[in-house]
Amino acid sequence: MSPHDPAHDLQAQRLADAAVEMHLLSEDSSRPAPDAYRLAFADPEFLLRRETRGIRFQLELLKPDLGQAEAGIDNTIVVFGSARFREPAEAEAIWQRAQASGDPAELRRAEALRRNAHYYDEARRFAQLVAAYSQSCPKADRLYIVTGGGPGIMEAANRGAHDLGAPSVGLNILLPHEQEPNPYISPHLRFKFHYFALRKMHFMMRAKALVAFPGGFGTLDELFEVLTLVQTKKSKPVPVFLYGSAYWKRLINFDAMVEEGVISPEDLELFSYVDTPEDAWEGIRRFYDLPAACGCGGLAAG
Repeated sequence: MSPHDPAHDLQAQRLADAAVEMHLLSEDSSRPAPDAYRLAFADPEFLLRRETRGIRFQLELLKPDLGQAEAGIDNTIVVFGSARFREPAEAEAIWQRAQASGDPAELRRAEALRRNAHYYDEARRFAQLVAAYSQSCPKADRLYIVTGGGPGIMEAANRGAHDLGAPSVGLNILLPHEQEPNPYISPHLRFKFHYFALRKMHFMMRAKALVAFPGGFGTLDELFEVLTLVQTKKSKPVPVFLYGSAYWKRLINFDAMVEEGVISPEDLELFSYVDTPEDAWEGIRRFYDLPAACGCGGLAAG
């Protein structure tokens, strides 16, 4: 590695520059022109400076909060999971093309997609259960699906709510490869974030439960953020479900963490394993003592 590699420069900036990212994503690839006479709050060049990052934090916190409040969304069920999973029909088609290609690496990837495609259908089914329950609820007791707004498991959960005509939220993130929002998010509840930290805060602000399907770094980051908030009592307890027990037990040895003394035995009670959409939904119902069909009482009274 060259000693002049910017990655090894102590003075190198580590956080992405908002102005640069907006420049790269603008239609004409141009930065906003500076204008000293422009009103500060109407000046995009000023608002994208590094020195105004704190203001952008506030705006990124406020805009989705106001949008959800205006839509009457108070109680959410957050669904995390891999953006790479595909619905069974698409996974099957990818597998067939990979077989025809004769490329071993492509075939391995396609076999993993095919093997995990059932999670797409199960995330969709879970969201349908939530939406079906909420249809008969008073507005204050309705539960809304929230996802990271991208493809894969996120798309499946938004799609399940959409199947029943229920609103659902997508909290998308601006990435260098531009992750497009999936088409099943309610248009007025589709939000884009620059900062991961603010996005994760929004996941928890209205969350009444979390269902984490198998996923990668992003899913783990979001899952452990929630577990840490609940463990440290920075957040009220919420039911957390690890969907797909075989995957999660293979991936993370929580018992070893207890044995090494880095977490307490009671920390294992912060989450539960589930393997069907019905088990996840029943776990939420039991936690809040919700009736089989929505009526009086419920979350607003709890």
